[in-house]
Amino acid sequence: MAIPDALPFINLAWGDLLFLILSAVLVGSALLVVTLRDIIRCGLAMMVCFAALAGLYVLIGAPLVAAAQVLVYIGAISVLVLFAIMLTQTKAAPARLVFQTQALPAAIAAAILAFLIALTVGATNWNAVSAPIRTGTAILARVLFDQFVLPFEIVSVLLLAAVIGGIFLAKREQDGPA
Repeated sequence: MAIPDALPFINLAWGDLLFLILSAVLVGSALLVVTLRDIIRCGLAMMVCFAALAGLYVLIGAPLVAAAQVLVYIGAISVLVLFAIMLTQTKAAPARLVFQTQALPAAIAAAILAFLIALTVGATNWNAVSAPIRTGTAILARVLFDQFVLPFEIVSVLLLAAVIGGIFLAKREQDGPA
């Protein structure tokens, strides 16, 4: 039995449904990141947010960017942030968070940004958008390792320094400085 191209009752393509699900997960987990009080759960919600973003990258035809998202942000940065939080701070957030005192200016800035995004989306001629440009992984890898070797190595040294710092914090004695 063949799977139909669209959902039977609502005539929605599977790719569109997956986009809606991943977008909802992305927005929901991003809201959890900024609203949860437990900082460990905030970090886990951030990892879910990054995973949904990687799924969106796959949907638009950028598997290399999705793989980099998973490896760098979920695999390295998020784990590093969670280890740093677990090793250096208490688990619970303070009773009154600093950003909660700036709720009104943040709401005004968010409303202005939403208005600007709505204007931009409304002014875009979506029919004029051509087919997506597909670049092969080999071409992207050649450009990355031929023209951008120095920034690539700088990032690798920075991540190595972060790992060494995490090991230093983990081995530090509880009574005083190292």
